[in-house]
Amino acid sequence: MSLFYESPLTTRYASSEMKETFSSVFKYRTWRKLWVALAEAQKELGLPITDSQINEMRFAVDQIDFDKVRTYEKETRHEVMAHIHAFGDACPQARGVIHMGATSSYIMDNGDLIALKTGMKLLKGKLILLIEKFNHISLKQSNTPCLGYTHFQPAQATTFGKRSSLWLQDFLTDFKDLLAIMEDFPFLGCKGAIGSQGSFLSLFEGDHKKVIKLDDMITQKMGFSRSFIICSQTFPRKQEQRILSLLTSISASAHKCATDLRLLSHLGEVEEPFKETQVGSTAMPYKRNPIYSERVCGLSRFVMNMSQNSVDNAAHQWLERSLDDSSNRRMTIPEAFLATDSVINLLYTIVSGLKTFPKLMEAHLNEHLPYISIETILAAAVLKGRDRQEAHEILRKHTFEAAKKKKETGETYDLLPTLLKAVNLSEKEMEELLQLKNLTGRSHEQVLEFLKLEVEPILEKHLDVDALIPSVEF
Repeated sequence: MSLFYESPLTTRYASSEMKETFSSVFKYRTWRKLWVALAEAQKELGLPITDSQINEMRFAVDQIDFDKVRTYEKETRHEVMAHIHAFGDACPQARGVIHMGATSSYIMDNGDLIALKTGMKLLKGKLILLIEKFNHISLKQSNTPCLGYTHFQPAQATTFGKRSSLWLQDFLTDFKDLLAIMEDFPFLGCKGAIGSQGSFLSLFEGDHKKVIKLDDMITQKMGFSRSFIICSQTFPRKQEQRILSLLTSISASAHKCATDLRLLSHLGEVEEPFKETQVGSTAMPYKRNPIYSERVCGLSRFVMNMSQNSVDNAAHQWLERSLDDSSNRRMTIPEAFLATDSVINLLYTIVSGLKTFPKLMEAHLNEHLPYISIETILAAAVLKGRDRQEAHEILRKHTFEAAKKKKETGETYDLLPTLLKAVNLSEKEMEELLQLKNLTGRSHEQVLEFLKLEVEPILEKHLDVDALIPSVEF
């Protein structure tokens, strides 16, 4: 345990792979790789840089002396300059060609884009695995009747697979948005102090083609297909806003799903994975609280509230740039990714071990059967010639009166005979209408159609068997 504050995301919630992506080692190693790529491209385009200088830089990429960097930064009060000095100390022959023509944003912003792209790739692999889990449970439970709710009041019969498909559909939307951003993910490249590439034009003595080639070469070396054609000193913060908006959307989907699971857990219809040695409460030994779902909600709210920072950062870029986003982004971006990673890990764990209790679902349906069948009864009455509005009013009055008696006396009132008489239906007709299979509408068929037409093509194209399996430690 540390004597100083540590983020719960790094000590409790986020995965090691996501923490590594936003670690100092990853960040500053990436900076050095960017300096190497810049020198390589400049040499290939004719600037006086030697192979030995580049080889020396390559060898020093992982040799980061963080104590020395800290000393330099205290002197210069400039993070990038501190790393330039420390990198120069590690490769003295190359000192004079490091960062040639570049500005701080060359390594800071390009480095951030690399981390963002890496983080999104991790989320993509985990999100498609979560989608696969929801696909499985939706298919398995596609015909399992359960009580549907509006306003958390009993409404009509549905199936658990239909409910699960609603969660799945939200995550499928998020996944498609993630793909869209990843497919449109430019690099900053080398654009110079205010984005005009003036310094590089000077280095190449006015040769525009070489300046363009330099930008393209570095972009390709760092694993990107293209760079922004036009930008200021930094990459457009709108790109970052889009990414944080995506994380917010994933979190909103997760919050909705986890909230539903908490409500269903209260009803006893589902149960989170619960270890044999797990303790639900220090005071109440019988408790089996849905702690993972609660944690999903808490972390999701954190991400949803944090997204406003990216909006502000995009809005507050003065002219070619301002630095007031720097300190904010250092916290906002990593924390948002780590929290979203945690949310997906938790939900995957929940869904993988989720227990459902169809018998209790059926019991809840039967308890509310006269009420939830009203729309079906109303349709049958209309088909027999009753005025729809008149029948609706008759059924409304009878059901309200029955509900009132139940609340006041605690006893269940046998409503069916009254309803039969009210709409002129026979007992045989009513019995047929009240079978659960006739009350769920097209829920079962809708699930099968949705999974086949919308989910299956995505899984076939993007499911990565080598993706890291989401997991939680405790």
